[in-house]
Amino acid sequence: MKIGIIGAGHLGASLARLAAARGCKVMISNSGTAESLQPLAASIPCAAASAKEAARCDVVFLGIPFKNIFSMDPSLFTGRILVDANNYYPDRDGKIARLDNRQATTSELVQEHFPSATVVKAFNAILARDLDIRQIALAPKRALPMAGDDGASKMAVADLHEKFGFDVVDAGTLQDSWRFERAKPAYCIPLGRLEMESALAQAQKHVELPHGSWRKPGH
Repeated sequence: MKIGIIGAGHLGASLARLAAARGCKVMISNSGTAESLQPLAASIPCAAASAKEAARCDVVFLGIPFKNIFSMDPSLFTGRILVDANNYYPDRDGKIARLDNRQATTSELVQEHFPSATVVKAFNAILARDLDIRQIALAPKRALPMAGDDGASKMAVADLHEKFGFDVVDAGTLQDSWRFERAKPAYCIPLGRLEMESALAQAQKHVELPHGSWRKPGH
């Protein structure tokens, strides 16, 4: 499978390393030129690409700051499975009323911006450091949540979870994906399948965990 990654920061690079280690053909891109990514790509190893080239892959991961998504050309992703691995941080992204008022989920806004792509919310509820293949091999098998409106696309992304070494828990539609957004009980905390199912069920739309609690030592 060809994996495109938009974003070459900690998350994008970690996803690229994991996908490449699991035998996927990977293209990584950012807002700069492909040439500027050559050293990183060589270290992964994967191909350095423009965002336009990465968008032609079978599955494309969005791993850039949430606010930057809406400056991207939607036509690049027509017909693609688009994995929304982003999170909304108001201090970084600016206040977004529909999210602050719980009128929409992050992935619903992403789907609105990319109407000709199929969005699946996944890989947002794990820290970049926890995508290290050595850690995945040594730790108890971890479950990650996923949500989407299209069954076939969710199946493809579920297969990637298995390929990468994770269990996956289907949390429902994009409308339900708030259950594992930032500051919810399932967000970035290592959990097995049953614990993940419980954490998703316990989530309350208007209740957030203390900021940064998911980054405590041991999490």
